[in-house]
Order: sequence, then structure tokens, then C-alpha cells
Amino acid sequence: MTQKIHPIMFTGAGPGDPELITVKGMKALQKADLIVYAGSLVPEALLCWKTDTATAVSSAGMDLDQIIDTMSQAALAGKRVVRLHTGDPGLYGAILEQIKALDALNLSYDIIPGVTAAFAAAAAIHMEYTLPEVTQTLILTRMAGRTPVPESENLDRLAAHQSSMAIYLSMGLVDKVQATLTPHYGEQSLCAIAYKVTHPEERLIYTRIGNLAATCRKENLSRHALIIVGKAVEAVKGDPELIKSKLYDPGFSHGYRTKKNT
Repeated sequence: MTQKIHPIMFTGAGPGDPELITVKGMKALQKADLIVYAGSLVPEALLCWKTDTATAVSSAGMDLDQIIDTMSQAALAGKRVVRLHTGDPGLYGAILEQIKALDALNLSYDIIPGVTAAFAAAAAIHMEYTLPEVTQTLILTRMAGRTPVPESENLDRLAAHQSSMAIYLSMGLVDKVQATLTPHYGEQSLCAIAYKVTHPEERLIYTRIGNLAATCRKENLSRHALIIVGKAVEAVKGDPELIKSKLYDPGFSHGYRTKKNT
């Protein structure tokens, strides 16, 4: 009898809170025989959804070949395998090289999306990234460091749009981040630093862009944090004029509501 091979499930763990994984992701963990999780980023609290008989292995000390070998051997043995990534696997998850390696082995896989830190941070701040007539664009990016960034996508070019922006994986380069953002957003513009959002250690810190680097040093923040800039932060934490969406304006009609005549 031929051994049934289950697809390897690349699963988004969400930002850290075990209850912020998707229902589909939770069910995948509950069915898994082997969970290979990104131990440097995914908290072990997410393993609360696994069964007592399942094996969990941190990939923090593994290279690509070791990760693929561990997952493929288990899959070929008929086991259900979950590859658990932080946030959403499609954002800074380095999944493409893994799925290409699985393609070469003729092994199937599926991807379950997850909540990325930028949206968990917006919820924690009580913030909306897109404000009517103020900003309708959200940029998710990072500063160029050990991982290069295409010149057309460097932070200076993106900051020139002055849109809402969430900057990942850049705390070690915060001085450069501050210097790059200041000419575009202004040194007095309010920004947010979201540290380990939804984790028990969560911290939300607000500062002016001109004080960004100094604030990070004062608060001893060098990793696991997101920098959020733009007028959306100002709107929720500053004192701007209240901006109302036309969606709920009584004078605005759409397919489900006729405007009221005044």
C-alpha cells in the first residue's frame, strides 16, 4: 500500500498572541505530527495548540538544507508537517527558497496566511493606516542592511511619499532610519515604536522622529520592534482635526444607502 503524503503546511503564526493565529492555522497545528517553527521569532506559546504526541523542532539553528531534510523525511513517512512562520509567511518569511526546494523533491505544500505585526500594532494603537483625504497608502518595508534592498525601493524614495509606513527589521539601523525619515516627515512628526506587539512583553512607545534613535537607546530597544510613521499616528495620538469618512456621512450615498437631503 502506497504511503499517503500530506502537503507541508506553511502557516502564519501571527504576531505572538496564540489567539491571533487563524482558525485554519490552529487546526493545522492540532493535526500536526511535526511542527518546525522559527524559534528565533515564533514564541513557544504558539505550541499550546499542538497535541501531546506531536514533535516541535525549532529551526533557529538550522540552515535551509537541514530544514528541508527534516520536513521532507517526516512528510515522506506519512506525517503531517507544519512549517510555522512568524506573522504572515508571505512577508519576510523567506518561504520561496523553501517551496522551491520542495518543488525539486516533488513534495506538495499549502500556505495559510497570518496576521502580520503591522496590523497587530495598528489594533494595539487603535489606529487606522488609511485616512480619508489624508493618506490612502500603507508601505511595508525595511532598511537596507545585511539584506540588500533594491535601489528603487530604498527608504528615502519610499519616505518621499509621506504615506503611512511600517518599517520592519531595522532597529539595528535606527540612526539611519531617523536621518532618512526626517527630511520627508519632519523631525517633530510623531511616530510609534511597537515592541513585541501582542506578546506579554508588549510595549508601545511614541516619540518624535527627531528623537527616534535616542528613544530606542533609552528604552533599550534594538530588535523585535516595528517603527510606524505617518499622519495616521498623529491622528490617533496627536491633536488633529477629526477626520470623518464619507462612507458614514449622511450626505454620501452608495449601493446600500441613499443620502439624506438637508
